[in-house]
Amino acid sequence: MSKKRREIPVFDHPIIETHCHLDYLKDRPLEDTLEQSQRVNIERVITIAVSPENLAKVRELSQVTPWVYGTQGIHPHEAETYTDEVEQEIRAHAGDAKIVAVGEIGLDYFYDNADRQVQRDVFRRQLQIACDTDRPVVIHSREADEDTITILQEFETTLKRRGVIHSFTSGPGLARYALDQGWCLGFNGITTFNKAENVRDIVRMAPIEQILLETDAPFLTPVPYRGRENAPFYLPFVAEKISEVKDLPLDQVLAQTYANSLRTFFPER
Repeated sequence: MSKKRREIPVFDHPIIETHCHLDYLKDRPLEDTLEQSQRVNIERVITIAVSPENLAKVRELSQVTPWVYGTQGIHPHEAETYTDEVEQEIRAHAGDAKIVAVGEIGLDYFYDNADRQVQRDVFRRQLQIACDTDRPVVIHSREADEDTITILQEFETTLKRRGVIHSFTSGPGLARYALDQGWCLGFNGITTFNKAENVRDIVRMAPIEQILLETDAPFLTPVPYRGRENAPFYLPFVAEKISEVKDLPLDQVLAQTYANSLRTFFPER
């Protein structure tokens, strides 16, 4: 007989899901996912754009309910699909009321799904969009710490709003640079994985004032639900792990990460 999984905790303080992919979820209808997320006090959800094919889909999803928001951007895996027309589309919608950031953009040298020079060029072009539209940025960086720092340094004075390096799994060098420059670091279910002590070390290093909670659903489902499709309603487990790793009261973690999310993505809301 299998051991029953622990129920998802419900906290009094609301939580903002800062990074998921609602259009990738397959296990249940979207309305069920959103309803269950509300039941565990997920107050807002940001669903993330990654490719030319889902830019419009993300905008559509941001209209399904007042508390779902979106981004516009091209993931480094898709960098070779970036064209002037795609850039025009991102620029045209980056300032939409329900679009809160440019992203997911950045560099991925682990999979190398796109030529590295193309990735760097597309990263720079989208950072410029964020500068021009006064939007924060959602960054993906994997096995590319040095080039990520080099490119962000080019935009230190022109990028007025920072943003987040999401699903942070990079080394302490990129973490220190990002934190010193006012970026947030996004942490998700990886923090609960047995072999992710390197990520928990960064959690310990990062000030709680610069940590954001995310799931990256449908990926990276936290313990104790690994093996199932991830969803925003599993976010309470991430909050608990951050509280444990940083040895801070859970209420403090919830309140501060909520404030961090508002500051980063919803400064006027």
